[in-house]
Formats: sequence, C-alpha cells, structure tokens
Amino acid sequence: MSLIVRDATLEDAADILTIYNYAALNTTAVWTDGPSDLDSRRQWILARQQAGYPVLVAMKGGDVVGFASFGDFRPFPGYRHTVENSVYVDERHHRAGIGRSLVAALIERATAMNKHAMIAGIDGTNTASIALHGSLGFVEVARMPEVGCKFGRWLDLVFMQKRLASDVRP
Repeated sequence: MSLIVRDATLEDAADILTIYNYAALNTTAVWTDGPSDLDSRRQWILARQQAGYPVLVAMKGGDVVGFASFGDFRPFPGYRHTVENSVYVDERHHRAGIGRSLVAALIERATAMNKHAMIAGIDGTNTASIALHGSLGFVEVARMPEVGCKFGRWLDLVFMQKRLASDVRP
C-alpha cells in the first residue's frame, strides 16, 4: 500500500482527533493534560487553512495514519518569515517513513510560501523525532531544561531549526 500525503479536509477531523488524543494522553509529544474534542480540531483545521497554512494528512489505503501542519512561530511581526511545525503519526505506524513524508511535504510548502526558517519544538526524550528532523536538515539550536511538565515529571524542550531555500529578505 502506497502512502499519499494530501491536504486535510474537515472530514478528516475525527481521524486527526484520534491521533492527536492518543499523543495527548499517552506521550510527551504534546504538552497538554487532557484530550481535545472534535469541534476544537475542526476549528484548528479551519484556522490554519484560513491563515494560509497547510494541514496535511498521510493516507494508507483509506486510513489517515498521520497529520502535520505549520503555523506562526510567534505572534509578533518580526517572526513572520518563520514557522513552527507539528507532526503526529498513528502509533501503529511509527517507523514507516510517514513522519518523514509529512515533514518533507511541510518543508516544500513553507519554501513555496517563501518562509525563511522552520522550527520544531520537541520533547528532549523524543529521540525518534529529533533524529527524524535531523535527517531532514534540522539542527538543534536550543535545549531548555525543565520548562514543561507532564506525567509528574519535568520536560526539556529542544528547538531544532531548518533554514529554507527562500529568497525572502528581512
């Protein structure tokens, strides 16, 4: 079965919610303490799309097996050429190249939008995501010890950055 990466629609919101909630409840990939709901996932998709940012899904057969997006890195105008990505893969499909395909598609989209840099904020213990981003040209630019907490422990935040092949000027 081949992998297809395409733009998400509102009809994908339930599948995106399932993948997101698994990560929210069982991992440190997202630093929240509870699940999201279908309406908030739909609103998230709409908000990203209305801002001109992609929300992508990875499909195997008829199943959504991952999703990814990027948005503003920070809400101030000086950061307008920098985006921050997020990528989530169904836990049953880890290590199958899905995350790589999604991040590669995000890089392509951000470059086409003439963005200058893409940031990934990753839990310091998430060695798979750190390795994935590193293999796609991201470099670690900051490690912030104990800035978050989840599951009764402190979490380190690793920022990785990739400069994109854009011709944007400050």
